[in-house]
Amino acid sequence: MTRTPLIIAVDGPAASGKGTVARALGQYFGLPHLDTGKLYRAVGLALLRSGVDPADANAAAAAAHALDPALLDAPEITDDATASAASIVSVHPAVRAALIERQRGFANQASGAVLDGRDIATVIAPHARAKLFVTAMPAVRAARRHAELVAKGNSAELATVLADIQARDERDSNRAVAPLLRAADAALLDTSEMTIDAAVERAIALVKAQLDPAA
Repeated sequence: MTRTPLIIAVDGPAASGKGTVARALGQYFGLPHLDTGKLYRAVGLALLRSGVDPADANAAAAAAHALDPALLDAPEITDDATASAASIVSVHPAVRAALIERQRGFANQASGAVLDGRDIATVIAPHARAKLFVTAMPAVRAARRHAELVAKGNSAELATVLADIQARDERDSNRAVAPLLRAADAALLDTSEMTIDAAVERAIALVKAQLDPAA
């Protein structure tokens, strides 16, 4: 009997630790990993480089269709300005439509896959064999993002970072298409008071429990 490829869906808000957890799961289970947020960041970055407002739905859709894969490795891909632009372009239904097949193609490869984002378990791969919803308190997520920015030489104020996190949560959770939601069958992982190692260890345990509930 052919065994269904292992797909692990990891969803959650910004700076929750979902990317770190997803990468670790990929390494542990020997699966390729895709940070789907980087696709939206690349679209946002393309618009920023062109001086176009990310709120321009038509321009954002055009950028998504013509997405240059090289942008995924651009130095600015991790900048907060790019992240904010990504959150804005992700609201546009045409952008999501342009990127959805690319994500589904990665998820459904024969080797299996780990994908992290905001709608993996609900839209991209609802058939995933394991699903996690990774979250943390907004203040904790803001502190993490602020520390990253400071380490990169950015002088952003913590209060500004928190406001940005909250604004992104609002956009992501209330957009009309594919909002950020915890799938009904997704295991919850709150990393607010966890170290990275502890969060990864717990994530592995939660995935194993979903793959073999009797274990």
